[in-house]
Amino acid sequence: MQESFDPARLKPLYLLDPDLVFLNHGSFGACPAEVLAVQQGWQREMERNPVAFLGRRSAELLAQARARLAQELGADPAHLVFVPNATQGVNTVARSLPLQPGDEILSTDHEYGACDNTWDWVCARSGARRVAVPIPLPFRAEEFVERVWRAVTPRTRVLFLSHMTSTTALIFPIQELVRRARAAGIRSVIDGAHMPGHLPLDLDALGADFYTGNCHKWLGAPKGAAFLHARPEQHELLHALTISWGYSPGVEGHTGFDAYLGHSLLERRLQWQGTRDISAFLTVPAALDFAARHHWPQVRQACHALAVQTLQRVCAHTGLSPLCRDEDFGQMVAIPVPPMNGEALKQRLFDEFRIEVPVTQHGPQTFVRASFQGYNSPADADALVAALQTIF
Repeated sequence: MQESFDPARLKPLYLLDPDLVFLNHGSFGACPAEVLAVQQGWQREMERNPVAFLGRRSAELLAQARARLAQELGADPAHLVFVPNATQGVNTVARSLPLQPGDEILSTDHEYGACDNTWDWVCARSGARRVAVPIPLPFRAEEFVERVWRAVTPRTRVLFLSHMTSTTALIFPIQELVRRARAAGIRSVIDGAHMPGHLPLDLDALGADFYTGNCHKWLGAPKGAAFLHARPEQHELLHALTISWGYSPGVEGHTGFDAYLGHSLLERRLQWQGTRDISAFLTVPAALDFAARHHWPQVRQACHALAVQTLQRVCAHTGLSPLCRDEDFGQMVAIPVPPMNGEALKQRLFDEFRIEVPVTQHGPQTFVRASFQGYNSPADADALVAALQTIF
């Protein structure tokens, strides 16, 4: 008989401050202690002989970790490469694209600010422009595809979308838009920062040209572990932000280089970035093992239910309406609250109630964006509800 999920058993497995109500897994994640121990084991192994580890073994070790991650993502490991975070993944793609004056990058007004900055930087240098389609709240998933697609023009070259938004925690139904973009010859770039470990993924079935996601958030890997996935016909287009030994001509098949540069074009260009600590990447399989042992489908279901209940309780108190249906968010939910200075509210929740939770804004609306992970109990939700009832 399968053992059921119990947050009381999971919480001691993390290093979180026991005096905190930690409801901000979405920002940087939280790594289980045993997974961190595996990372430290890799670091110690590296320091026993750094030359052997980095110079003779690293490509194979990274290939093994990518193979395990690829199984989780529904992808071919040959189309994956590790990056430190999803923002770097977006930067790698955006700065590789051959954009021309007048080209358009089609997006929405719910994208992550750092990625908006990336596209604006690229546009300023290429003469392209970013078109952000307004997605009104409350969110209506059934209208999303047509609302975005109506903004396509003959100049649209790139479709850039979040799979799950940061500020509003919405799951965008991107599959049909990716399909239409491919049929129209428009490259699709998906920011899946919050998706790995949060909801099941099948990247091959999705078919996006480029998809990047973090492993250090909901997947539970150490900080600085993420991936970039690219369809095979797009590999040659991609260039690293740091040009290094993978660009050397005439070294393919040279075992001394292959041992740390890898074999494929994607590996050789993007994998070796000079000396760096690759232990977070190598620890991704340990994070997947942790989730498998602790019945993660049950964890996801229980956390989503807790997010739904918390949203309903706060909305019942404030009289405000949810911004979407329950199925439009996962373990992270944007709870509407009356207008208030967001920074002041966030600070009060921390100082007075010892609750770590972000306060976000979209247009005139203010949200408490609560994340529920396996270590969160109903008591954590009760604490947030009670604090908001006191404040509002």
